[in-house]
Amino acid sequence: MAKRSNQMSPLAMAVLALLSEGAMHVYRMQTLIKRRGKDSVVNVTQRNSLYQTIGRLLRADLVRIRQTLQDEGRPERVVYEITDDGQNTLTLWLKDMLAAPANEYPEFPAALAHLPVLSRHDALRQLEQRIAALDRRLSDDRAQMRGFLALKLPRLFLIEDEYRQTVMKAELGWVKGLAEDLRNGVLDWNPKWLKKVAAEFEPQP
Repeated sequence: MAKRSNQMSPLAMAVLALLSEGAMHVYRMQTLIKRRGKDSVVNVTQRNSLYQTIGRLLRADLVRIRQTLQDEGRPERVVYEITDDGQNTLTLWLKDMLAAPANEYPEFPAALAHLPVLSRHDALRQLEQRIAALDRRLSDDRAQMRGFLALKLPRLFLIEDEYRQTVMKAELGWVKGLAEDLRNGVLDWNPKWLKKVAAEFEPQP
């Protein structure tokens, strides 16, 4: 029976997907993720995170050690391979991630939930910075996409980039609208008004 509850994560799925292509060591995994541009969807900035993920997968019997390489003048490298249980688990994870929206807790909605901590003008300034950052990121992503398309890379390997750009474009439009409402005073608050609203919506005993 596939073990999945405590091991499931985007990085763990990426590791299993790579090992389903063939056995490899951690350095090659990190290199392939970056070379294929998948570091935009899984965080491999620190190689240690890969080792920690593989450690969990080893304990769950989803991967195993195939061999240890010791070349002269180079550090020892452990080559991993996926198990049958790991292959089944990879399929289950992928189906679940595609079919069922996860209960995620990203930072931006959490910040929006506490927007009244700032003044309207301060909140506007921060959102204007976010708009500029989103504009830059979207421009960079589109340039990268054009580069991949110029290399005739099939769309199948770019769909996560399409999705990310679509979400980013939607967020950018929404944040611009929110910033405009703050700029025009359509959305506004002050300490006195906040206290009044808090009192009105205080749960009754």
